Amino acid sequence: MPSRVSDVMTAAPQSLPLDATLYEAARIMRDEGIGDVLVTYAGRLCGLVTDRDIVIRAVAESRDTSLTPLGDVCTAELTTVHPEDDTDTVARLMSEHAVRRLPVVDAEHHPVGIVCIGDLALANGDSGPLPEISKAPPNN
Repeated sequence: MPSRVSDVMTAAPQSLPLDATLYEAARIMRDEGIGDVLVTYAGRLCGLVTDRDIVIRAVAESRDTSLTPLGDVCTAELTTVHPEDDTDTVARLMSEHAVRRLPVVDAEHHPVGIVCIGDLALANGDSGPLPEISKAPPNN
């Protein structure tokens, strides 16, 4: 029987409001050893910014990270899942949308977690390097 998203997700993910700066997001990513921050407006999920977004959409474009709001570079068209969804659904959505992480939201679209491809590998007991890499501490 497939696991539920709530069983494998990272609860209480890091989030920042839409008008927070890229600098603030980058500091959280560094301090928490993570590669993404959820973006919210009035407490509801409205985007996702990754370390790659900051590099490709901001630094490479010579944007000032201390002035550029997350809303200017975050991905706003998101696929989300709910805590009660099963992990097979997550895997299917990740494959269909070619993404490595999905925000988890409640019925009011408030972020409650995030699930990544490594979480699925750990939950399924997959063999190979992905579960071991996913368990490893961040390389800062």
